[in-house]
Amino acid sequence: MTDLQSDPRKRLLELSQERGASLASLSELLGRNASYLQQFIKKGSPRKLEEGDRRTLARALGVDEVELGGPGDASQEKSYAQSPSRESTEWVEVARLDIGASAGPGAMPASEAAFDAFRFSRRWLAEQGLTGAQLSAITVEGDSMEPLLNNGDEILIDRSPRAFRDGVHVVRLGDTLMVKRVAQAGAGRYSLLSQNLSYPPVDVSAEEMEVIGRVVWKGGRI
Repeated sequence: MTDLQSDPRKRLLELSQERGASLASLSELLGRNASYLQQFIKKGSPRKLEEGDRRTLARALGVDEVELGGPGDASQEKSYAQSPSRESTEWVEVARLDIGASAGPGAMPASEAAFDAFRFSRRWLAEQGLTGAQLSAITVEGDSMEPLLNNGDEILIDRSPRAFRDGVHVVRLGDTLMVKRVAQAGAGRYSLLSQNLSYPPVDVSAEEMEVIGRVVWKGGRI
């Protein structure tokens, strides 16, 4: 028996840390309570992962089942891959919202109704550190974030509640949505920065701005 097979708990913990996926979010992916995998790793309960849970985790983390205590049987993997029951667990649908986030002087949002959806594999999301993320997709409007974000690009927003850190965010100022690089400026103030240097920085207070979510991916025509 290999070291990976003999210590799946240690390997699961390593993988969750490498992928940036918390044990709680992976537990929720399995439809379990948030402490399920924590108890599995720290307390040895359950003694081993159920077959379906092991397969779901292996797919989400992008590894072979053998690393999580599975038999590593290629024929079993093939049978599982062909099972229609995997359809609901293999993919995550992300709503495309009927909203534009201005990368220019500012735009009023339309409705927040979903008109379509993207489908992302759970494995890809795990590789991006987005397991359990609260994602939605909106469209960039304007040129102030060029060349990073172009007019018409679609961006994924992670709305998961977490401590703020500098980066590209969608923010709301009054009734206006904007996508900007947001940096803390001290004393409860923030700078909204454009990639296009034709647009000057905008200084706002924390009370004026609501952070909707962090931009974690973009897609658009070449």
